[in-house]
Amino acid sequence: MKLLSIVGARPQFIKVKPLVDEFNKKGIQHILVHTGQHYDYEMSQVFFDQLKIPLPDYNLGVGSHSHGKQTGLMLEKIEEVLLKEMPDMVIVYGDTNSTLAGALSAVKLKIPVAHIEAGLRSFRMDMPEEANRVITDRISTILFCPTQTAVENLRKEGITKNVFLVGDVMYDVFLESQKLLSSRTILNDLNLKPKNYLLLTIHRQENTDNLENLKSIFLALKDVNQKVLFPVHPRTKKAIEKIADFEISELKNFQMIEPVSYLDMLVLEKNADKILTDSGGIQKEANWFGIPCLILRNETEWVELLVAGNAALTGSNQMVIKKILFEIDGRPLSNRPLVDSPQASERTVVKLLKWFETQEHNRGEKSGNPK
Repeated sequence: MKLLSIVGARPQFIKVKPLVDEFNKKGIQHILVHTGQHYDYEMSQVFFDQLKIPLPDYNLGVGSHSHGKQTGLMLEKIEEVLLKEMPDMVIVYGDTNSTLAGALSAVKLKIPVAHIEAGLRSFRMDMPEEANRVITDRISTILFCPTQTAVENLRKEGITKNVFLVGDVMYDVFLESQKLLSSRTILNDLNLKPKNYLLLTIHRQENTDNLENLKSIFLALKDVNQKVLFPVHPRTKKAIEKIADFEISELKNFQMIEPVSYLDMLVLEKNADKILTDSGGIQKEANWFGIPCLILRNETEWVELLVAGNAALTGSNQMVIKKILFEIDGRPLSNRPLVDSPQASERTVVKLLKWFETQEHNRGEKSGNPK
């Protein structure tokens, strides 16, 4: 059996890590393809270094382009790899252009596709991530869901075959990483004290492409009496430079830094007083740490976070952000995972192996020689 994973963005490097470990434990041949969608050291290589992920067998070096051009380049280059390797299954992760390109390339060559983190929905087709999710789920052979809500979303779309609730593979990595955090020096390096700063991240197109939304978020935090630590995503950095009537340097309480590694980001999340983010992964990590989180969107794919009690939707509305910042202080906190048990990666691989066994059995029956 030969499996091939396609990744390209920092959340996908985290998601592939525990599955690589499981494949190694079970002696499964696994090919890792990196599209190069994220390519800076802090957005890519540092994840392989810190999480001890084997270097990719292929790095396609696609880089940054418009959505259409980037996806097209990926399709061309992924197809070349698939024709050379001819794996038994292609595994894609999440909702990026790398996800969609990997799934499309495989299905055109009649190679089965497994989708990790299937079934998530924002119900907004103007989001590139939503289009990637919906199309990928439609053409996938096996769908591994992180939450019951994701299973229900697929059921409502008529997708019920080979749908498995396995939990969140990112939670496996989160738990494993806790023992590594005490040796990190990021707080001292940035002169930060625990629970004495707000942590802000922005990278979604709805906030970076709409400069008024971006400006509104900044103004909401202009007068808070805490430091605002702001690791700046490359896309957001470019957007900030386009805001004509506003200088972010005017925000004296802001500390802008370059993107940080996965482990350092966990330390910053764990020690923040509150987190403001439009990232799906950071929303979840805030919940697991029990840190109040303001979700800078009008919806979330992880609706369970809102039920857990320490996350709230604010969008980019300046007044709503200010209001929720004040109100969220007194809320009871929860740090329960969205699916209560870890080992999502182990359950995923068990289901994969069972699927292959079933295929072998069915082929045997058709040939009159059952396995």
